[in-house]
Amino acid sequence: QPQIVESGGGLVQPGGSLTLSCTASPFMLDWYPVGWFHQVPGRQREMVACLNRWGNNIKYADSAKGRFTVSRDNAKNIIYLEMKSLKSTDTGVYYCAADKVDRICRVEPESYDFWGQGTQVTVSA
Repeated sequence: QPQIVESGGGLVQPGGSLTLSCTASPFMLDWYPVGWFHQVPGRQREMVACLNRWGNNIKYADSAKGRFTVSRDNAKNIIYLEMKSLKSTDTGVYYCAADKVDRICRVEPESYDFWGQGTQVTVSA
């Protein structure tokens, strides 16, 4: 059974930084496009960043541009989401997901097949 696990969430002050990690088993994350999604209560999950398996197709939500960086370490089978200049609006659960069908990264959460349980990020003074 494919599994994805996110880690790295926590409490951070506004303006601070966090790096989230996403690992998977038994498949390799560099087989598929991978996306990071943000969800707050009462709202649909929204893509914040995604990258395809080759790393030549990367997308960011407007809210993440200039502040978030998605990257992969294929040797470790980890996808990272580096988040800087965090704001209170970044609070929520962050999910990592893999898309086993497409070659490019998709914005829509329904395009993704494997999901982790999420990691909570709270930005508060």
